[in-house]
Amino acid sequence: MDLLSIKDPSFLKTMNKEELQQLSEEVRAFLIEKLSWTGGHIGPNLGVVELTIALHKCFDSPKDKIIWDVGHQSYVHKILTGRADQFESLRQYKGLCGFPKMSESEHDVWETGHSSTSLSAAMGMAIARDVKKEDAHVIPVIGDGALTGGMALEALNHIGDSQTNMTVILNDNEMSIAPNVGALNNVLGKLRTAGKYQWVKDELEYLLKKIPAVGGKLASTAERVKDSLKYLLVSGMFFEELGFTYLGPIDGHNFDELLENIQYAKKMDGPVLLHVITKKGKGFSPAEDDKVGTWHGTGPYKTETGDLIKPVNTAPAWSALVSETVRKLAREDQRIVAITPAMPVGSKLEKFAEEFPDRMFDVGIAEQHATTMAAGLATQGMKPFLAIYSTFLQRAYDQVLHDICRQNLNVFIGIDRAGLVGADGETHQGVFDIAFLRSLPNMVIMMPKDENEGQHMVYTANQYDDGPIAMRFPRGNGYGVPMDEKYKKIPIGSWELLKEGSTATILTFGTTIPMSMEAAYQLEKQGVSVQVINARFIKPLDEGMLEKVLSTGGPVLTVEEAVLEGGFGSAVLEFAHDHGYSNTTIERMGIPDRFIEHGSVKELWNEIGLTSDQIINKINSMLPAKKKRA
Repeated sequence: MDLLSIKDPSFLKTMNKEELQQLSEEVRAFLIEKLSWTGGHIGPNLGVVELTIALHKCFDSPKDKIIWDVGHQSYVHKILTGRADQFESLRQYKGLCGFPKMSESEHDVWETGHSSTSLSAAMGMAIARDVKKEDAHVIPVIGDGALTGGMALEALNHIGDSQTNMTVILNDNEMSIAPNVGALNNVLGKLRTAGKYQWVKDELEYLLKKIPAVGGKLASTAERVKDSLKYLLVSGMFFEELGFTYLGPIDGHNFDELLENIQYAKKMDGPVLLHVITKKGKGFSPAEDDKVGTWHGTGPYKTETGDLIKPVNTAPAWSALVSETVRKLAREDQRIVAITPAMPVGSKLEKFAEEFPDRMFDVGIAEQHATTMAAGLATQGMKPFLAIYSTFLQRAYDQVLHDICRQNLNVFIGIDRAGLVGADGETHQGVFDIAFLRSLPNMVIMMPKDENEGQHMVYTANQYDDGPIAMRFPRGNGYGVPMDEKYKKIPIGSWELLKEGSTATILTFGTTIPMSMEAAYQLEKQGVSVQVINARFIKPLDEGMLEKVLSTGGPVLTVEEAVLEGGFGSAVLEFAHDHGYSNTTIERMGIPDRFIEHGSVKELWNEIGLTSDQIINKINSMLPAKKKRA
């Protein structure tokens, strides 16, 4: 059928299974073609084609609430709810979002980009339904990887205890981004191989009731018999012990099994968990054969071969630079261990894991656990390296505060994807970490200007023994600068003068150094002498250099790719206030007080006015002569 003509999912109600199968093939072909141009989460979406179609056939969205955990697998849902004609703009600036978005459609009832939130959101919606005495179904769809998150387990406990009517779809593909780990994954592995037992339990009860004379007595104890049976069939029925009716496992690519079991679940009282086995990347062999998570989310690719189309860049990726430096240091320091919450591929820790398998720990989607585990390691004299994305570090804030900083433990936090990340949009922009870390006592925060300084910062972090230390680094590749052969220790809290100047000062660090330097050179041509300082330590500030800057009385501009509220510029203003520099003009440039949506980093810089041209305009507006002419 013409996917571009779809307006809502109602057309599915009259389709037979053969037509549904044909539709699923057309949707797969559409996704493979469209995502080859835009990139996106190809693997997760190819895996849920039949499941999504079945859910929209059996339920009535948006009255019935289909809630996608993480949301990166919602592309099929977007097609069925009338957005196929927008897929050429997927994850592009001002285009279709790669995650559920309420402003796009009434069928997107929950916005998310982080895992393990769907069950708690579903519980809230189910309670609201019951309070309002409505009859809508609530259907969270959660992956086996997301189920390892502590928040998901908390919600399972509450839902099962309250016996709230809800159909939980466990989309089990044995992957989150990388292959899943942990004891819960092993439980699911046993369930995958156990086959159906709900049908066996129902048949047993029916047969017991049919036995003459003794049938009634046996039927009265059927529940105990069925409970015993489940332990015979499946070792450790985790979900039923939590209060769920467990259905499955079923083939998530078989419409007969999907439709039969979803309809069965709809008729049951209390919470039901439907265990659906799917294949991530199904229908596209490069994604289907992926064992490490490369095809979880990609840029553009060639449909014929599956070759990824990447811009030519010989500079090392920031994640690789950091992890490789840690690996080299680990050869000389047996105390170094690496920890990641389900991101060994994204954090480029595969080689570390190969060389030091007993010192590499992927704890699954469990950021809080990873953080406190790092703290525990530090209490025993180890040197833990916690590799975590900025957007996911938010989830472990209390653990950083209470378990690491309060105890002043020597944990090295590698904050990956710091700054704007582009296509993943507002749920993933790494722009808040400075603001929420800067207020924590004992914390050191730094960010390098290039990859050479980056390797020295990793070395510095390893040499640091006085408490927690965090290094921010951006997504993507470095600049290809020459690399020193020997590591050197950078004095904590020291800044670096990059360009001399006498009229004004730019304080900046990391990704905004190039634009600041360009602005300074352009201003030089206009007769304005501007010094540029690499404020590589965001905390502690280089108080000696800052006092020299402020004592000149010249205007000072801070530039940062992070939120202004509570950010680096705020720290400079606080210092000026506390030390009596009330006559110095200080202005700030950075991320405004709003969430930044998806688009390329350069497009987003232009949108928020974080460019060399805007820096030039800002400096000119701060000069006394300019003010007099105004």
